[in-house]
Amino acid sequence: MAALQVRLLLAAWLVSSRAAGQYLMQDAALLSYIDQRFLSLEKRLEKCNQEVLEYVEEFREFSTRVLSQLAGLSSGKAEVQREVEGLLMRVEHAQRDIDYLGSTTDSSACVEVHEDLLEQQLLEEEAEKNRLKLMLNASCDHVLAGIRSLKVVKKTGEKHGSWMKDPGKKHAKIYLLSGSVNNVVLEFANIMAFTENNQTLKARRVPLPLPWEGTGHVIFQGFLFYHRHGSLNEIIKFNIQRRKVAGQMLLPGAGRIPAYRLSAQTRIDLAVDEQGLWALHAEPETGGNIVITKINALAMAVEHSWDTPCSSTDAEAAFMACNTLHVVYNSPSGGSSRIQCVYDVLGARRAHLKPGLQLPKRQGSHSTVHYNPKERQLFAWGDGSQIIYKLHTEQK
Repeated sequence: MAALQVRLLLAAWLVSSRAAGQYLMQDAALLSYIDQRFLSLEKRLEKCNQEVLEYVEEFREFSTRVLSQLAGLSSGKAEVQREVEGLLMRVEHAQRDIDYLGSTTDSSACVEVHEDLLEQQLLEEEAEKNRLKLMLNASCDHVLAGIRSLKVVKKTGEKHGSWMKDPGKKHAKIYLLSGSVNNVVLEFANIMAFTENNQTLKARRVPLPLPWEGTGHVIFQGFLFYHRHGSLNEIIKFNIQRRKVAGQMLLPGAGRIPAYRLSAQTRIDLAVDEQGLWALHAEPETGGNIVITKINALAMAVEHSWDTPCSSTDAEAAFMACNTLHVVYNSPSGGSSRIQCVYDVLGARRAHLKPGLQLPKRQGSHSTVHYNPKERQLFAWGDGSQIIYKLHTEQK
């Protein structure tokens, strides 16, 4: 009997021991599972924190870069400010057009409106062309037929530069702008003062608040018009007597390539003839051919533009005379300058001017050739010399 009780007690103890062991194993497995989950969560949290830190660093770099670019945009460059204003205006116009189209359900009505607007635009453009043609024809009764002679007035020695008179004024003052980048204009009382040996003592110095670039500047009706140095296509109007900027404008499409391949320092060449102020430049979209733009000098605004067949390759200079572009070509090494392309903006033929007309009696190159409509002469800058070419003209 006692043995039986011992066996029963031993069996109960074994059963309870096994149960306790099972519980211990289950607890250990649960603890292991919980530990693994915590490790997984900690790793994910660490990865998340690392990504957040990377995002924060990336945002800081981006923010710094954007602030730097915005600071550059707000540096006062007129071309950037005006382009941004123009873009905003275009966006507003486009938004109004989109709102209008969105409110219109009849597609045929849209087509009719579009056709009416297109027809109106074509009529306005044709009327503007006719107005411009009448205006240009009104004050030009002659054509260039040849070049009579040249006169070397002085030799300053500077390779690039321009010199001129003001065809819009009665005075005989001479203006000298030396170099392709500068900010000082020398004003002489007359040609005699200009030809003196010590010319700087005879000159009135006119400092500019903004330097010029190239040699394509002109003086017209008391104002100096020039391409602002450091800008793509900004033209400055400067009052010489009052010594202050009187206006400025951007010339669309200009400034990306030189106006003439052999005068790479000049990207915008301004010109004056019987009709007033013009701008000459080349564009990649025209294959490097020269583009003529008529400018309203009073409003500093574009009136009209013409694409010409005249290539800028091997061109060294050009000038406008009586609505007509005359392009001067040369060889890269310098030789006989010759007019080989003539383009009349009114479409008239130029039978009077022989193709390949050479500028007489000199070898070399020009950095500037500008026409003076008052005297009907060319004021040129060639290899450091200031030259006058007298022209032969004929009635139309």
